[in-house]
Amino acid sequence: FDRLSERIHPAESRVRMLAEKTPALFVAFDLLALGDAALLDTPLGERREALERVLAGVDAPLYLAPATRDPELAARWFEQYEGAGLDGVVAKPLDLPYRPDTRLMYKIKHERTADVVVAGYRFHKSGPVVGSLLLGLYDDEGALQHVGVCAAFTAQRRAELIEELAPLRMDPPDGHPWAAWAEEAAHAGARLPGAPSRWSGKKDLSWVALRPERVCEVGYDHMEGDRFRHTAQFKRWRPDRAPESCGYGQLDEPVSYDLSEILT
Repeated sequence: FDRLSERIHPAESRVRMLAEKTPALFVAFDLLALGDAALLDTPLGERREALERVLAGVDAPLYLAPATRDPELAARWFEQYEGAGLDGVVAKPLDLPYRPDTRLMYKIKHERTADVVVAGYRFHKSGPVVGSLLLGLYDDEGALQHVGVCAAFTAQRRAELIEELAPLRMDPPDGHPWAAWAEEAAHAGARLPGAPSRWSGKKDLSWVALRPERVCEVGYDHMEGDRFRHTAQFKRWRPDRAPESCGYGQLDEPVSYDLSEILT
């Protein structure tokens, strides 16, 4: 995802540089038209057969996405492909036609949990209630790194969290591990909330600092480098867990695979 985001609206010179440094691959997984013939009303099974005929014998950088009707093979892919940076597998009914803007597939993703430090929060757009909790993990050097957020709370719970976390507020945030978050240079050697990017624009990235003393368990599906790829899901508080014990070592590390090897 990070490499893909670099390619959105870059300068022409950067396009050439990225094409050489991290060349893109084209992975085909469906066929909606062939010549002048539309295949939208054709069942997926037949579209897949047509796609395999069209791409027979192709070579890099063109690839045909693997597909199978064997549940056991799909289960092996589910475990192996994560090491190549994939979230999981997708299941689709073979007898259904393609329907634009209609979700007909099932995403099967990995589900894991981790104990993380709650080191701050952002306000919700609706008012002075918690919008998201800022989560951290300690690295091998003992530095607290920002790894993501959890944000799916009911309106009542958002208000309760304001009161619940009030004793931990640090205002000003002097001494907080992420106190220098507003300084662009501070992001060079650490993961802090509010990292500057071309996506943030004028968005308010401010947050409320908390003493990093509370631990919660969250659910997540995949890591993107040293952070959660998607928003984590709050599970429960962990009063029995010391914040300093919440490090990267608890995270599962899938066996690494090269994506091109999987697609071959």
